[in-house]
Amino acid sequence: MTGAASNLSAYLRERIMNKGPLTVAEYMVDALGHPTWGYYNTRDPFGTAGDFITAPEVHQIFGELIGLWSAAIWQSFGKPKNIRLIECGPGRGTLMNDALRALRQTMPDFYAAVHVDLLEISPVLKAQQKAVLSGHHESVAVHWYENFTEIPNGPSIIITNEFFDALPIHQYERLADGWHERLVGLTDEATFCFQHGKLLNEDSFIPVSLRHAPVGDVFETSPARETMVLEIGERLQSAQGACLVIDYGHVRQGVGDTLQAVQAQEYHDVLVSPGEADITAHVDFEALSSAAKDAGCEVYGPVSQKLFLERLGIGTRAERLAAGATANQIQDIHQAVLRLVGDEEMGSLFKVMAFADTANFSNKPLPGFE
Repeated sequence: MTGAASNLSAYLRERIMNKGPLTVAEYMVDALGHPTWGYYNTRDPFGTAGDFITAPEVHQIFGELIGLWSAAIWQSFGKPKNIRLIECGPGRGTLMNDALRALRQTMPDFYAAVHVDLLEISPVLKAQQKAVLSGHHESVAVHWYENFTEIPNGPSIIITNEFFDALPIHQYERLADGWHERLVGLTDEATFCFQHGKLLNEDSFIPVSLRHAPVGDVFETSPARETMVLEIGERLQSAQGACLVIDYGHVRQGVGDTLQAVQAQEYHDVLVSPGEADITAHVDFEALSSAAKDAGCEVYGPVSQKLFLERLGIGTRAERLAAGATANQIQDIHQAVLRLVGDEEMGSLFKVMAFADTANFSNKPLPGFE
């Protein structure tokens, strides 16, 4: 256990001893985002040398296609002279860099209209992003924000890739007498453990179809995710634009414990060494869709990442990249495409959804969702 993890564990233990067990959401907030010892504030977790690999790190083709998707959206609502291209949780800046490079080459008018806004809490990752995007600074204004509502208003295209899965969730477990919230407490040996809160009124949060689930089933909610969607949706309705959500998760609400931790690209115990592993949970796309509709937005999808990227022309783009490439480069391209769209890789587990303002997109198809 590193010094940061040891300090965070001590902090969480003291907090539990003084105030009682934490909700899973409270535990996630500190494990991932504590300003001094949180996971994202102390490291660069991306890439083969890190804890996990996201789609933009697999190959440039992913970010390029997202950039071209953004350009198509810009064209569809009148090519405003100033457009905010916002990415929530931009990682190392790889996706945005690949998107901007493709736009500079193929859509110079859009590239000239773009203002880039990055939603990021990690000082480590901000430094990475500044370095990666340095080649665009003379042409494109780039600004960083820690709160979405701080980003200036205006026509916007918003990208979120593996962002919602890291927002905190609450877990509820069905016991013999009904539903109880799952909490994080301490054993007699002062190690972290799951406990149960008091019996809850299931009418307030459990869907009717799940109220008689078998004992032991777990139901997850995320007010933080739904609040984020509402904030995005309200922005789109007031200022035009669309949001693209790419994440892993399920299309329909259901039961299941999806909370997980990853370290060095291996599964890790969620309750061991908080701050040393990434903690995420599957995204409930039905809940996101409902929140976007509550904000008055048009909703598209979700569809599988495989179908979305194929509709955007990943095969054709791969062929163009392979033309004139070396044998090793061609093999790398083919392997990357398989990783992104293969059913046993990211193609089926990852879903893509979009929502957009009704004034410009009512009954209008979006690329990838035709």
